[in-house]
Amino acid sequence: MIFRNVPRSLLRLLGAVFLCAALVGAAGCGATTPAPAAASSGAGTGASPGPRTGQSPGGPAVPRWVEGMATVRAGELPQQARDVLALIDRGGPYAYRQDGTVFGNFEKALPRQKRGYYHEYTVRTPGERDRGARRIVTGEGGEFFYTDDHYDTFKAVLR
Repeated sequence: MIFRNVPRSLLRLLGAVFLCAALVGAAGCGATTPAPAAASSGAGTGASPGPRTGQSPGGPAVPRWVEGMATVRAGELPQQARDVLALIDRGGPYAYRQDGTVFGNFEKALPRQKRGYYHEYTVRTPGERDRGARRIVTGEGGEFFYTDDHYDTFKAVLR
């Protein structure tokens, strides 16, 4: 074999580089990037908020951070979640000491950002004795997300 004295880790790295080069070549060197996906499709990929783009069905333009995420209009959220949004707008007071703390995004269900970018707020769940599974998560760029399954899935909240 030609690569007899080359460390295995270097061979793996070279293989990965060649694979990437082959994939880029197959895609076409001068190819343009496709237009962004519609705002109401699958999981989120946008990294940061940006200018408003596109039209949501039957409504105004939606921010870039919404693109590729499931969405929900604020008025369609449960009343308890709408109450939490109003509290966030006013700056509190909040019902739980954990409200307003940093959300780590360990599940990586939201676009990756630096630690401290996201903060979480509890949405009361009727009949639950503890905080329940519902949360509003906010981003420093004005993003709002809602989860009713304790961070497994999120919907971008359109306000």
